[in-house]
Amino acid sequence: MQVKIYRNLILTALLTIIITVAAFNQMFLKTSSPAMAEVPAQQQQEQLKISNNIDNSTATTTATTNNPINIRPNIQTDFNPTVTYPKISKTAFVDPLAVIIGDCEIGKLVMVAPFAVCRGDEGTPIHIGDYSNLQDGVILHSLETTSNNKNIDDRRYSAQGSLLKANDTAFNTGFAIYVGERVSLAHGVQIHGPAYVGNDTFVGMKSLIFNAKIGNRVAIGVSSTITNGVRIADDKFVPPGSVIDTQTQADALPKRIGSPYETINNGVLHVNQELAKGYNNQTIHRLATEIEDQLEQDEMLQTGSPTGSPNTTYSK
Repeated sequence: MQVKIYRNLILTALLTIIITVAAFNQMFLKTSSPAMAEVPAQQQQEQLKISNNIDNSTATTTATTNNPINIRPNIQTDFNPTVTYPKISKTAFVDPLAVIIGDCEIGKLVMVAPFAVCRGDEGTPIHIGDYSNLQDGVILHSLETTSNNKNIDDRRYSAQGSLLKANDTAFNTGFAIYVGERVSLAHGVQIHGPAYVGNDTFVGMKSLIFNAKIGNRVAIGVSSTITNGVRIADDKFVPPGSVIDTQTQADALPKRIGSPYETINNGVLHVNQELAKGYNNQTIHRLATEIEDQLEQDEMLQTGSPTGSPNTTYSK
């Protein structure tokens, strides 16, 4: 009897915490506050230390067994000696069928759809900016940026879009893949580093970007390939099915404004940010409902009443 009482007390406390988090989340959704903190994490001696920074105060907890298998650190290798746990904003949503490994940074309100993969176990780090989206089947991976603790030329970009040499002091803070803010990576897109994608850019379905820099506000049509070190300037349009592998081709691209893709990114961003908000709310509601049901079942067992409601369902 005492064990059941203690268990109910624990479940009640968990329910209270979840309800509090839900209220906080609702407040965020109403205000869309840019001050919402990220959740950085690092694996040290088989413990994952997760630091939550909220309102300039810091609380640290440790977790060893409750981390989802689809979000995990990389392994140590000669080309990537640092073991790093993904860094994911509290307001991002990562679907349970997506996979985030190693040195991947996922920003605020990013929607990571089923079967999307950010694999930061070779070329690192990989950065996904605030309010962007990785749709179903997106793959992010990169060539190694170091070998036997030596940097490799032209394998990282700065946050401003400069391709970095191995001896550049900025190399250590550079990115194998940098995806800016409000970027849409549509279904089946592959971004293979070294690669840079600027803010407010749309990358159409089944497109491939490898060893290339894409500017701000670019619209890339479906099934396009951009590679071979090319640089696409701001506000350009890449027609569907294009293969851009020379700088001459990149420079000759038409403007996005006036193209069929002129405003496509606006609607895609809205949809995916709403999905990220909604799925986060749904997760909190489901956890609260499950604990409430468990408390009711335990109470009925103690009193000899029939157990729980057998027809409980959860919205998808």
